[in-house]
Amino acid sequence: MNVLEMLKNLLSGQNQFASGGLLLMIIGGVAAYLRQVPLQALAWVRGQATMMITVKDEDVAFAWVKEWFLEQKFLRHVRRLDLDTTLRSDNLALIPAPGKHWFWRAGRPFIVYFSRTDDTRGWTARRVESLTFLTLGRDQAVLRQFVDEIIQCHVKNIQARSSLFVFDEGWNRVKGYAPRTLDSVILGHTDKQQLLEDIRKFRASKSRYCRLGVPYHRGYLFYGPPGTGKTSLVSAIAASCGMSLYLINLEAFNDRSLMQAMNDIPANSVILFEDIDCMRSGSARAESQYTAGANRKRPNSGDPSKFGVTLSGLLNVLDGFNAPENVLFVMTSNRIEVLDSALLRPGRIDYRLFLGKASTEQKIELYRRFFPEASQLQAKDFVEVHGSTQTMAEFQGVLLALEDECAALESFAAF
Repeated sequence: MNVLEMLKNLLSGQNQFASGGLLLMIIGGVAAYLRQVPLQALAWVRGQATMMITVKDEDVAFAWVKEWFLEQKFLRHVRRLDLDTTLRSDNLALIPAPGKHWFWRAGRPFIVYFSRTDDTRGWTARRVESLTFLTLGRDQAVLRQFVDEIIQCHVKNIQARSSLFVFDEGWNRVKGYAPRTLDSVILGHTDKQQLLEDIRKFRASKSRYCRLGVPYHRGYLFYGPPGTGKTSLVSAIAASCGMSLYLINLEAFNDRSLMQAMNDIPANSVILFEDIDCMRSGSARAESQYTAGANRKRPNSGDPSKFGVTLSGLLNVLDGFNAPENVLFVMTSNRIEVLDSALLRPGRIDYRLFLGKASTEQKIELYRRFFPEASQLQAKDFVEVHGSTQTMAEFQGVLLALEDECAALESFAAF
């Protein structure tokens, strides 16, 4: 008996129980389908009448969006909040908690979905977060304006504070970083003024660089003995210009990963290659490594993933096709003579500043910074007594010890 004959028997009324059950099943199925029609129609209308944009926590823009939340008035009306210390260092920040929130922007309703789940795949569990914004309309210009507002908020926050970033499978902000101030870095009589004027001219010349077709970045080399304030000067420059500092350790990269990391550095940043003379990729090439003509061997050749960053890879990120725009490259070195000449040519290093042994004038200025009530003569006498100190770091250590002694004597006298 085929299926058709079975259906005829069931519906013929000979088996009322079976025919009734089949009829109920058919009616139930049709009713269930009809119930889905309005929902499907509503979903279709919603998809045609709204726009969505999503950002995940693996994207650098995720932190930008959370920063944007802090500037919005509607945050005061949100009732479910999270505490966040990643945005403002040790200061607590309130951001919307996971869930659904809504707000008005430019006369348009927005809904934001904050999702947080635990990804248990792999060796270790990982928290996964995402933000999805939904609004009415079909014109993508609305979303572009929304994104531009977030970017402008991020740029303003970067200009308002200087942060330090280090690379560990992505750029991470160092929470305990405290940038130096310019007045705390004491250089020669005109060295600081000339350096700041050069940076000011560069930052004001973007249109000129574009008109001439010259890559818009500038390289600086601070060299001299250890303890002369090279790294402190870089920190102070970044803070005074409202730029964040990105620290590059070439030993932690290969050519490919270095290029990827550089591509993730935003404009208006300072990129620091500290102690470049200690890095193999910055060292001068030996004459025996290559010969002239077609038989010339490529220095530092080999598998980049095995040998780290090659000199060629370093030069490419400094002024190659993938070099970032609108940034300051800064290198520090204790020995300029060991650096490769290709690294020092203009376009890669445009400004050199030697920081040598501390002069008497520098020591006097630092002394009076520690003890502003002291006279010029007292400062000069103290400097002459401690004339054996060679660098500002050594002399600063002496002043710190003296300040500790003075504080102890004041406490004893008060007791």
